[in-house]
Formats: sequence, structure tokens, C-alpha cells
Amino acid sequence: MKITFYGHATFKVITPEGIRILIDPWLDNPQSPAEKDLGPYDLILITHAHGDHLGNVLEIARTAATEVIAIHEIQQYLLARGIPNVTGMNIGGSYRTRGLTITMVQATHSSSIQEEDTILYGGDAAGFVVKLEDGRSFYHAGDTGLFYDMKLIGELYQPEVAFLPIGDHYVMGPREAAKACELIKPKTVIPMHFGTFPLLTGTPEAFEKHLKEMAPEVGLKVLKPGETIEL
Repeated sequence: MKITFYGHATFKVITPEGIRILIDPWLDNPQSPAEKDLGPYDLILITHAHGDHLGNVLEIARTAATEVIAIHEIQQYLLARGIPNVTGMNIGGSYRTRGLTITMVQATHSSSIQEEDTILYGGDAAGFVVKLEDGRSFYHAGDTGLFYDMKLIGELYQPEVAFLPIGDHYVMGPREAAKACELIKPKTVIPMHFGTFPLLTGTPEAFEKHLKEMAPEVGLKVLKPGETIEL
């Protein structure tokens, strides 16, 4: 799989068979590189409704060629705003499409949409485990705190790659993310959701320190915005 980091929690993943996936499509975030892939994408996955994750979906999913996958409440919101191809699901369920199996798993976080003075309910926050055509899986945790059932995610789905937040304040920090790696046991972890705002003080250096103490067998890949790796 080819993985490109676009800053914050936004990733492009190209599967072994060439399916183009965009996760949490905030493509104009403060870390985003000047040059980025604006699509079209085959699939867009949205972990929760906050603006820094719902992002630019209303702009980049305007045709039915792009399928957006999100929790039911976000699906209804997007359909009402004219996005033509949105699949809703819920935590614990799996959706099979284009040779992939997409499983929605829990996250411990809030989820809402703010439109001027109105806050709309965005369903529960979630993460995704995506099983690829070749049988390997990756896990995008979305915004979350540490929870012990991450151990079940590791046992059931055995993700080879985990995208985990480390910024703290709104999400878990470096120490908690290292503990998450101990529970999940991925081969590779890619940190996200750090450094975008002043409140997100967690750093890859602190994460690496705790990772060596708690899960030294897990490989750390820190990506710069715009960087692509192949795993």
C-alpha cells in the first residue's frame, strides 16, 4: 500500500489494486502541503463530524464516482447537502466494497457539526480498520483517547499499520499512544494529529521514547506533510 500524509489526520492510501482512499479529508489544514491530490477518489472515510476531519468533503465528493463512508448521522447530513454517494454504517459493522472490507470500530471522542450558532449531532466518533485485497489491514483510529478494547482491535483484525493521534488535549498523547501500540501490536505506527494547533503539544520524539519502553517491536514512521511511503 502507498500512504501519503497530508497533515493533521488526513491520509491518502492507494491499495495494491489501485483503489484510492482519502481519510478525514481536511486538505486545507495548516500543515497541508501546497501540492496535494484533490482526487477524484474512489472512497472517502470520515471518522467523525468535527470540521478538522469532515474537512473538504463537500467540495471533493460532488460526483457519484466517489463513495463517502461514515456513521449514519454524518451520512444523513451529507445526503441532505447534495453529496450523491454516501454509505452509512455504525460501530461494529463491516462493509465490503471494491475487494475491501471496511470495519467501523469505536473511538472515545465527541462528534458534532457547528453551523453558525447551531451545533448538530454527528453520531459517535469512530475509527476504521480496512482489510486490503491482499489480506493485510490498516487501522485509522480517528480522534480518540486510550481505551483497553484496542487490544480486541489488534486481536481480531491484526492491523499491520496503525495511524494513531499523539497530540494530547483533544486526543491521547505520546505515552497513551505508546500503550495503544502495546495493545494493538501493529508492525508499523504512523503518528498523527500533532502540531497543528498550539494546544497539540505531543511530539514524535516523546512518542518514540515511550514506544521504546512499552512496545519496542513496533516500527515508527514519522511522515512529513506531503511525504509518501510504500509498505
